Amino acid sequence: MISKHRLVRAWSRTTPLVLATVLLAGPSAPAAAASEQKLLNASYDVSREFYKDLNASLIADWKAKNGTAIEIEQSHNGSSKQARAVIDGLEADVVTLNQVNDIGQLVKAGLVAPDWQKKFPYDASAYKSVTAFIVRKGNPKNIRDWQDLVRDDVKIALVNPKTGGNGRYTFLAAYGWALNEYGGDEAKAKEFVKKLYANVPVLDTGGRAATTTFAQRGIGDVLVTFEAEVYLVRQEFGADGYEVVVPSRTILADFPFAIIEPVVDKHGTRTLAEAYLRYIVSDEGQEIAAKNFYRPNSKAVAEKYAAQFAKVDLIDVQQLFGGWSKAQQTFFDDGGVFDQIYTLAK
Repeated sequence: MISKHRLVRAWSRTTPLVLATVLLAGPSAPAAAASEQKLLNASYDVSREFYKDLNASLIADWKAKNGTAIEIEQSHNGSSKQARAVIDGLEADVVTLNQVNDIGQLVKAGLVAPDWQKKFPYDASAYKSVTAFIVRKGNPKNIRDWQDLVRDDVKIALVNPKTGGNGRYTFLAAYGWALNEYGGDEAKAKEFVKKLYANVPVLDTGGRAATTTFAQRGIGDVLVTFEAEVYLVRQEFGADGYEVVVPSRTILADFPFAIIEPVVDKHGTRTLAEAYLRYIVSDEGQEIAAKNFYRPNSKAVAEKYAAQFAKVDLIDVQQLFGGWSKAQQTFFDDGGVFDQIYTLAK
């Protein structure tokens, strides 16, 4: 069981200090035995609840099976910021992010094996989600689909696609909906997303910041985020205060993970790191994912929780945008479509 939380600081040369929650095993959190192994998981911004539950389960499971204690540390920030922090020296043993391109940056830096997707089930994806909306009780602005987000009377809370995978999924979901709506007309799709981002009063760097803007600060009529975060917001801030709207056409998000090769070799944690990631995709881990409103990769678990998730028309990133690498270059690299439309929108 988890009995204590403490805070440590993870330093990135290009970002401010990042607070990481450390999860400790043991009834009174005594000094760790010399043989106790530690693991640092650098994860994306809105995965805190899932990993709090998963880590507690794994700590108990490991103790029961191996008779030894383990310590798991969590660092959270925007997915792209976490990848950058690891490249800049954050000694995470594993990363659990929300966008394949962020893992790709770690591959380029020589920190993740090129065949990382072949090392674990489900192409090294923890679970899935879709981009959805959360609106205030009664849906006072009658927001039903993407076209409602460009109305003059609507303000939106969402994530900057330059700093978080959550934001990239949102951008491509909106752009893909517009392409479908306007018969593949790129100019009209760009105009649509320009209007959408003109309705964003605060462009946050990560999913949790966007949630805070919407739910705590009361800014915006709609929060666009992962479906899982939508349900967790309702849990944290009250189911009666918010409603979920899944748009007619959206995008399926994968949540990739990988081992940071030189770090596990330095720390001697490869066995623990591999066991940790395999636990995520085990039936036990997939059950925890489903209970945190993520769409499980496990077919058996997915069938068990099928009624929990709406069926929607999904955008295929490979088919519509030529894959994530091309989408990154086209839309999100410096000078890309997002920079162009966001400058115009503001």
